[in-house]
Amino acid sequence: MSDTDNPKTTAPGNAAKDPDDWVTGDESMTGAQASYLKTLSEEAGEAFDPDLTKSEASKKIDALQEKTGRGLDH
Repeated sequence: MSDTDNPKTTAPGNAAKDPDDWVTGDESMTGAQASYLKTLSEEAGEAFDPDLTKSEASKKIDALQEKTGRGLDH
């Protein structure tokens, strides 16, 4: 088996997968997501929603990073 056939070296990370396709996307967001999302929400002047799922939190984090300019590679 070559490296290109090995799923351990070619499988996309979670960051590369659409949050809607995550197997655990409907679970409550993680503590790390909640913490970062709360920070981003405060910086963006938006309300923090503690009841988001993992996939909803991921999408909200992406949107708030774009809005605040945080976490973006320049």
